[in-house]
Formats: sequence, C-alpha cells, structure tokens
Amino acid sequence: MAASVKILDQMRREPANIRFADLQKICMAFFGKPRQTGSSHMVFKTPWIGDPRINIQDDKGKAKAYQVRQVLLAIEKLESIRHEH
Repeated sequence: MAASVKILDQMRREPANIRFADLQKICMAFFGKPRQTGSSHMVFKTPWIGDPRINIQDDKGKAKAYQVRQVLLAIEKLESIRHEH
C-alpha cells in the first residue's frame, strides 16, 4: 500500500504527469476490477447512485490529467462515505 500512497501523492501534485499503469493500479485498489477493458478505455464501477463509473483512458502510456482529477474526487467521495459508516 506504500506504493499506492506514493502514487496518490504524485497524482495530487502533478495530475498531468501520471503513468496510465499507475492510475490503473489506484483504480483497481479503490474500485476493484474494471467492468470494461479491451479498448483504450477502462471503466470502473463506483458504489454510489448517479453516474456510478470511473472512465480512464491510456494516452500513449500516460493518464489524462482531467481523468486523474476525476479519480481523485471519486476517491475522496468514497472515503467520506466510508467515514460516515
């Protein structure tokens, strides 16, 4: 989990400089296996109502900055839900 903390710190500092493989690791750690793979997109399910998915896309080995920020927001939401229970 130490590697995940390091990746999360980098995601917060430099969302435009994240490897897709690292973003994928974080998504799998927080949201489980993707429900869609095989294309350039990976879709992860989230446990809340609304738009219950995280969609990430490989851009020549890099993660897209806006998707990194979306993942960070989803992780914050997930952690706030966990703290309520």
